[in-house]
Amino acid sequence: MLLLFQREEMGSLQILFVFLLSLFLAKCYSHEQQELLHCLSTYSESNITQNIYNPNSPTYTSILEYAQKNPRWWNSSHPIFIASPRTEAEIRPVILCSKKIGLQIKIKSGGHDYEGISFRSESPFVMLDLSNLNEIKIDLNEETAWVQSGATLGELYYAIAKRSKVHGFPGGVCFSVGTGGLISGGGLGALTRKFGLAADNVVDARVMDVNGNILDREMNEDLFWAVRGGGGASFGVILAWKLKLVRVPEKVTIFSIHRKLNSSRDLLQKWENISHQLPENLFIRLLIQNGGAERQVELFFQSQYLGPVDELIPLLRQYFPEFNLERNDCFQENTTAGAVKRCYEVSWIQSAFYFYFRKITSPLEVLLDKTIPTQKHYYKGTSDFVKTPIPESGWEMIERTFLEEAGPRMILEPLGGKMNEISESETPFPHRKGNLYNIQYTVGWSDNSESISSQKMAWLRKLYKEMEPYVAKSPRTAYLNYRDLDFGTNQEDYSYSKAKMWGEKYFNGNFERLGKVKSKVDPNNFFKHEQSIPPYSY
Repeated sequence: MLLLFQREEMGSLQILFVFLLSLFLAKCYSHEQQELLHCLSTYSESNITQNIYNPNSPTYTSILEYAQKNPRWWNSSHPIFIASPRTEAEIRPVILCSKKIGLQIKIKSGGHDYEGISFRSESPFVMLDLSNLNEIKIDLNEETAWVQSGATLGELYYAIAKRSKVHGFPGGVCFSVGTGGLISGGGLGALTRKFGLAADNVVDARVMDVNGNILDREMNEDLFWAVRGGGGASFGVILAWKLKLVRVPEKVTIFSIHRKLNSSRDLLQKWENISHQLPENLFIRLLIQNGGAERQVELFFQSQYLGPVDELIPLLRQYFPEFNLERNDCFQENTTAGAVKRCYEVSWIQSAFYFYFRKITSPLEVLLDKTIPTQKHYYKGTSDFVKTPIPESGWEMIERTFLEEAGPRMILEPLGGKMNEISESETPFPHRKGNLYNIQYTVGWSDNSESISSQKMAWLRKLYKEMEPYVAKSPRTAYLNYRDLDFGTNQEDYSYSKAKMWGEKYFNGNFERLGKVKSKVDPNNFFKHEQSIPPYSY
């Protein structure tokens, strides 16, 4: 009886503590909000206070909801303010006032960060929403484009397609990804084997530093190096990129081949051995997932050839006769659900629709869509790089593990080509020559209850652990744009030596140089998050 009374008393005390803590935090937040607004109002040259939203603002929730492309953390900590500047000049007061008051800044371009670090934090913070800064200026004579970092990949592709049929840009496949985040993390995509990463095609950048100064390549070459693959949010606010546009043919061929894993092991292992050695105009990525009620593991070879069908068919007869793709397959509509093969001769922009699983006949305006999905989809992701083909035992493990779960996917994207020609220290992205392909692992779910989400993430962590013998080692490497906080996070001291544990997974030997750049441009570590680059220490 006494024990029961003590438990009830303890429960009451916990409730009272939580209630008093919430009141205390509410008062603190109110004080910080007032301080920030007062500080911002002293910058008369800026109208930023008109574009500041607190949790009581009508537009706060919609901005935050659009920002969270992976809404796993909808019930976690939210910003005390959202700053949505409409001019670059409005960013400077946000930086200076947040620094003065002691508030963290989280920088959001598109909101696709796999771990949500652009819109959540354990400390009081301001979310800097760059989505209004989306101006794009294309110079076809110079074959370049200045792109503000709030522009999405879809907006960039739209602007290029409206101006030219023979230009493109080697970005990713998801239209709603922000160019600020994608490019600063590297930027893999269907044109990587031909032209390199998105970051490899940046010729200049404008970055606002911790003091509100705007720096370009000429003013700080080390900073320019760091933000092209090292994650821009560690060093300042990326304002805009100057991109080199690439030449693409008017006719591009896309095709997909559908197989079952259990009957296509030889084809799968052949893809592993030669996909990175194919002519650089030919990109064949591989999607692995469960399919249908049968719960069989399926393979989808999703491909792009930079040229017409008549050039592609002889190449496939040479390298992949198993695909059994003929010229006629590319000029007749195949509407059969789950068709074994599909092929189309299209423009480059239509190939972008194809990789994003949109109809190739879609209007260009689909690229501009910013509709908030009505149905929530939650996911966890991580990544690996592979340097030697996975043996039969590895594929048996993958098939067995996939059959335990609904909604898993692996996306394997071949490297080689242009990637082999670029030094691993040319940019912070080091995964160049010697890597066969990248793996992106994801698992998704529609019920975000604790039991379901925990089960799904436990499954992914199990698969990741089982893959260890088959992927790059010393260190086991990963792609920054598929961020995974399971690798480790910064602690309160933001120790450089402790951060090496996860930092070298993303950057290998480039992590040290990133730390040294950080020490020069942000020595007091104002721009920080769970996996930001800490200042270098000996």
